[in-house]
Amino acid sequence: MGFAELARNAVHVLPEGGLEAKLALGRPLRVKLGIDVTTPDVTLGHGVPLQRMAAFQREGHIGVLIVGDYTTRIGDPSGRSAARPVLSGEEIDQNARLYFEQASAIIDPEQTELRFNSEWLGKLDYAEIIRLTRTATVARLLERDDFAKRFAEQAPISVSELLYLIMQGYDSVAVEADVELGGTDQLYNLLMGREVQQAYEQEPQVALTVELLVSWDDQLMSQSKGNYVGLMESPEQQFGKVMRIPDALLGQWYRLVLERDEPTGDPLEAKLALARFVVTRAHGDAAALAAEAHFTRVVREGQAPDDVPEALLPDGDPVHLPSLLVDVLGVRTTSEARRLLSQKGVKLNGEVVTEVDVPRARLAGALLQAGKRRYVRFPPA
Repeated sequence: MGFAELARNAVHVLPEGGLEAKLALGRPLRVKLGIDVTTPDVTLGHGVPLQRMAAFQREGHIGVLIVGDYTTRIGDPSGRSAARPVLSGEEIDQNARLYFEQASAIIDPEQTELRFNSEWLGKLDYAEIIRLTRTATVARLLERDDFAKRFAEQAPISVSELLYLIMQGYDSVAVEADVELGGTDQLYNLLMGREVQQAYEQEPQVALTVELLVSWDDQLMSQSKGNYVGLMESPEQQFGKVMRIPDALLGQWYRLVLERDEPTGDPLEAKLALARFVVTRAHGDAAALAAEAHFTRVVREGQAPDDVPEALLPDGDPVHLPSLLVDVLGVRTTSEARRLLSQKGVKLNGEVVTEVDVPRARLAGALLQAGKRRYVRFPPA
């Protein structure tokens, strides 16, 4: 496979010539990836560095997933404007297990070590922590973009957040990392790991960053924004979400997700191929075929899905439709429901309905639709 495939989609491979030198050692390399388990979902964006880990594994190298359970408890800003919420140990353990299960759709679990940094950080005594803090200066830590911005704005930066960076660097010492993977937003952290390794007289790791995946709303894919495709969510959801990406993003998604050149043919066919790949990787060929059939029927042809859920009608006559849309179809607010009605986005048995209050008898046994994909059926009177 060689350097070119291992470094596919890499934005940074530092230092220059470092990866080639590591490969020339002729032994299995230890390839580290720190994972965020503040939520249990693994997204296609997370899948990009995981695909690089899988490439190393195919060449006989070892993947090391680091769960920052210890550092999560002290807070990691990771480019955010404030520290992250602190999770309980039970939540962290559960999220880590779910992450590993989902990531195994891409990486080889048999060639992967799942490690928790409490294994080593929890054993450091006060003298060892002081020694660790000597590996970096405050001025060096404040070079990180997020800290620099907050410092300039006189926004609070806790000492624990500064310690986090150094402790994360110590993770590389503890697992003897040869290579560390991450998105471009993690470059500073990866380079800090090199500095901490040098201070502990360990051969520094190679820092390899990959491009960040942009979602259908033209923003970086993120759980907090809700604009993500889950690596193992339902086939129908995966297929439908992938089909939402604009044509302008096809080139990036093909490079990062499919690891192929940008398509040159019909954009619709290119999206269908991409959606099939995502679903097949997670759920298999049969699920991909079923998801495509579901997408064709519900979205492209505007028909109801085969498995429309049922719901009971509320008491009262007439029925207030905005409230019903919120209660049974997941429309966020009655104001949004009213907008859907005014924009002719609500149908009863395929017919547009715009009135706010609907006779109960008209709803009994009817199929209610909001937008293109949300359906519910009510039992007959």
